[in-house]
Amino acid sequence: MDKIEEDIAAKNGNLEESSSTKDGSICGYESLHHLLSVNLKPHLYKEVSRLLIGLNCGKPLELIALPESAKALSSKHDFDLQAFSFDADKELVREPRVVRVGLIQNSVALPTTAPLLDQKRAIFQKLKPIIDSAGASGVNILCLQEAWMMPFAFCTREKRWCEFAEPVDGESTQFLQEHARKYNMVIINPILERDVNHGETLWNTAIIIGNHGNIIGKHRKNHIPRVGDFNESTYYMEGNTGHPVFETAYGKIAVNICYGRHHPLNWLAFGLNGAEIVFNPSATVGELSEPMWPIEARNAAIANSYFVGSINRVGTETFPNPFTSGDGKPQHADFGHFYGSSHFSAPDASCTPSLSRYKDGLLISDMDLNLCRQLKDKWGFRMTARYELYADLLACYLKPDFEPQVISDPLLHKKSL
Repeated sequence: MDKIEEDIAAKNGNLEESSSTKDGSICGYESLHHLLSVNLKPHLYKEVSRLLIGLNCGKPLELIALPESAKALSSKHDFDLQAFSFDADKELVREPRVVRVGLIQNSVALPTTAPLLDQKRAIFQKLKPIIDSAGASGVNILCLQEAWMMPFAFCTREKRWCEFAEPVDGESTQFLQEHARKYNMVIINPILERDVNHGETLWNTAIIIGNHGNIIGKHRKNHIPRVGDFNESTYYMEGNTGHPVFETAYGKIAVNICYGRHHPLNWLAFGLNGAEIVFNPSATVGELSEPMWPIEARNAAIANSYFVGSINRVGTETFPNPFTSGDGKPQHADFGHFYGSSHFSAPDASCTPSLSRYKDGLLISDMDLNLCRQLKDKWGFRMTARYELYADLLACYLKPDFEPQVISDPLLHKKSL
């Protein structure tokens, strides 16, 4: 190895070491976009951004000026605050349908060894100023991360964490109902649900709270992971609520909870039911999924002509007892780093920069919902889809005697003379 190769290897080694720092940063930067903006010349960064996050109506996303009160809360409580605007083309018949939407990502507030009630109440206290910042900014629809009211303990397989579960109208819902009424805001509340009317069954559920503080409805997670440390089927199974779309004062919304983002038909079903914004509250770690994170939701927004809000928690949660997951790895006491990076994707393939990889954050976006129909008209995905073909294939696939439609070369298995 010559000196140049040694220098390159040393630099790569330093990058690898710094990229895995305990604070979850990328080589000391909060996000990929932050890293690029600091290290590239402006004209290069502009071109790279065009390729990475696209253009909205032919131009880069515009920043939204937020009130000083919202920014003051961000400074005081040290959470990332970013705001962008998605436009649509002006129409002759319809007026713009602009809605302001917010996503919250956060770490837990206390160690997992603290009393359970103290942990939950500390998270409430931690989120209050972030929700207040959203309210001060005029957010119409706000979505929190998956199981926001607890540590993501489903790696452990220990049943003690079931004590965090609560009914649909439980403590977390009541806490958020107050803010919904105060700020005239629709709030999506993803919790660990205890269904007291059906044998105390547990579900991974998102509750839709209306802007008057009323409960509009709920959706239960359709797809449950059984990969790596995500041992969630120990606690709850696949949901039974289908693919509901909730018509709110601010638009038609749906919730594709966490692992459902890996299933294209799950995204499709919400689109067929008329969703204009689909939220994906999640909890996922870097080693497992980070290369997929900026791709899947954006693909869904494009393919289904709706907006997507992707939320991931932040931080590393360490549990009292080490665990294994049958994958050959030594026992460990944490999932890994939840890398945040919450973002919005639009049907025209544009997306926002992501929130911090390691800090709590509030991401705000104005979105003109007219863009959904405009992209349907432009690309014609619904018109050109062949649902009858897909339906026939799926119907055959579900039969025990299904055989794949494979046409083999007749010479493939013929013995040569």
